Amino acid sequence: MESLIHGVEGFMYPNEIELQWSILIVLYPYITGLVAGAFILASLERVFNVEEVRPTYRLALLTALAFLLVAPLPLQLHLGHPERSFEMYLTPHTTSAMAMFGFVYLWYLMAVLVLEIWLDYRRDIVLMARRSTGAMRRLYQAMALWSDNISDRSLEIDDKVGRFITIVGIPSAFLLHGYVGFIFGSVKANPWWSTTLMPVVFLFSAMVSGIALVMLVYMVASWRRGTAIDMRCLDTIARYLLYTFIIDFALEMLDLVHRIYEADESFKSLDFMVHTRLYVPHIVIQIVLGTMLPIVLLGLVQF
Repeated sequence: MESLIHGVEGFMYPNEIELQWSILIVLYPYITGLVAGAFILASLERVFNVEEVRPTYRLALLTALAFLLVAPLPLQLHLGHPERSFEMYLTPHTTSAMAMFGFVYLWYLMAVLVLEIWLDYRRDIVLMARRSTGAMRRLYQAMALWSDNISDRSLEIDDKVGRFITIVGIPSAFLLHGYVGFIFGSVKANPWWSTTLMPVVFLFSAMVSGIALVMLVYMVASWRRGTAIDMRCLDTIARYLLYTFIIDFALEMLDLVHRIYEADESFKSLDFMVHTRLYVPHIVIQIVLGTMLPIVLLGLVQF
């Protein structure tokens, strides 16, 4: 108890031991980053015609959907009255970035991700409806919206519409996670976060984590199913992961060098934190083990 009180001393009253922004707030941007990164990887095949990553296209979409469905849960668990979160749809506060995220989330979930996955799986759903009977047949028919037309012309239209939705989904994914960086970068009371580079750093960090997650899931799923891993696909994903990693690391170092050179009134406190409490998590774990080591390993594999 004494150690907890000492940890919050100077920030709040000693009886308020529970920090307002806990680990749940940390999980929330991390999960949304996985969603954005996985969707960007899927767009490589659909929009940019990178055929090498085709084996992970559907996997990336389903991974993005799975994490998007649970992304609001940390916020809901953090709230004292989670049932009040629905009020942002009924009484929207247009000047609040946090409130407007509810509409961004709903747009990305219903108008982008779910619709694109439905267009990709519509043919499979129709075929499963034809092979099924009874309640399962009616369920599949409802999932296909009672449409059983899977002619070549119909599938061609599905592909064109899906491609358009993916194009719209790319800036939507940037907005989904860039807004999180916007909120953190707007906290003037925390000089460590308050920087205009924060939304951009969040975006590239999201791409790194999302691409790495899909690559890991693909390898584990192939191993569990006993199927051979497409090394051409894996090498291509690793190459894009390396490029994104380098850009993300360069942006973080640019922000760090700018802070050191500027040396404003908050620099002394940041310098003290980096050399004391943040040395192991930031320097050792994040920069050395979490960034430089993966870049070196990916570079050795590629070159």
